[in-house]
Amino acid sequence: MTEATYKDHLGRPIVAVTGMGIITSLGQGLKDNWAALTSGTSGIHGITRFPTDGLSTRIAGTVDFIDIPVRNAVERSYAFARETTIEALTDAGISGDFNGPLFLAAPPIEPEWSARFDLADRSPPSGHPGDAYERFLAAMRQRTDAAFHEAALFGAISERLADRFGTRGLPVTLSTACASGATAIQLGIEAIRQGRTDRALAVATDGSLSAEALIRFSLLSALSTQNDPPTKASKPFSKDRDGFVIAEGAATLVLESLEAAVARGAKVLGIMKGAGEKADSFHRTRSSPDGGPAIATIRAALADAGIDESGIGYINAHGTSTPENDKMEYGSMLAVFGERMASIPLSSNKSMIGHTLTAAGAVEAVFSLQTMLTGTLPPTINYNNPDPTIVLDVVPNKKREQQVSAVLSNSFGFGGQNASLVMALEPA
Repeated sequence: MTEATYKDHLGRPIVAVTGMGIITSLGQGLKDNWAALTSGTSGIHGITRFPTDGLSTRIAGTVDFIDIPVRNAVERSYAFARETTIEALTDAGISGDFNGPLFLAAPPIEPEWSARFDLADRSPPSGHPGDAYERFLAAMRQRTDAAFHEAALFGAISERLADRFGTRGLPVTLSTACASGATAIQLGIEAIRQGRTDRALAVATDGSLSAEALIRFSLLSALSTQNDPPTKASKPFSKDRDGFVIAEGAATLVLESLEAAVARGAKVLGIMKGAGEKADSFHRTRSSPDGGPAIATIRAALADAGIDESGIGYINAHGTSTPENDKMEYGSMLAVFGERMASIPLSSNKSMIGHTLTAAGAVEAVFSLQTMLTGTLPPTINYNNPDPTIVLDVVPNKKREQQVSAVLSNSFGFGGQNASLVMALEPA
């Protein structure tokens, strides 16, 4: 093969995916997740991690089947990321030190209230000089607590992953709301394109579901309150949708330059053709209703991939099931794809796994690649009452056998953080 074989339309190294790992409320591992997803199974269930009496939302897509030494968000998020990275590296046939950079999407974790109350109980009496924060610090000095200390460190997860898997350089931790997972992948793509490395680990994880998180999202009127039955609550693009279902999960992708992957005889699962990212300042949590930044994000991803709208055969939608976001995403896609939009098959994985927040972009990238690899389009379940103002082929309720060669995956997050990825089976 010539050198040009391994370059894209802009002369940059083509980026391949050689390994994938995933955990969601549907289970652990790509095999079980894909079987459940394509069968239309929901992982949404009643919350048992903490009492939900008096709460308007009592359901979620928690991941409670991974053992952790200390029950806090850092340990959960690290455990999910560790397990998906083990799976991805095994899939890629890589052992020993990874010897490439790590880009991690992690939730903006805060100590849970139970831990804060415990710290307050052992803090010096209120007569101690200083404010509450200073008294908390004094309590930590009197009796050190390594678990609490680590639970308060934003970079703790990436440092542990770097030590465990032998990544190179300073690990990068980012948190760009619901776009985080896609952004982590984009950073890995750019590191390879710029010639800084031949391989990169893109990891996204979120195990931050707590009572406080649930209450905060409820106060924003963002969550579904259709608790019974839990499996019917997430209904993207349906007329009776009333909010998203909060969930947990993680995904890891091994990214390599196509040239390096071929040279070592790696199995190439797909190509990361393009990535686009835009932000707007419309609101702290809401996306711009006119969809301007989302439109620009999709167009940027297509341009980066070197294809036009006709090259996309399937869309993995952000599809949160919130009234406003679904409407905005539809309008944005319609502006880009025009009359074709009604005939492009599209799915929302969130109808089954819920919204995995920080992890969503990477989780859905894994499912997008698997869609192309298997020739199976996963369904959007609970689509029984279509919104007449949103005309889409959502692959309603049952999977569809259809081969596609290029996929667009959208991640439109709080605060106007938007990211889109274009993936393909083969390089152009």
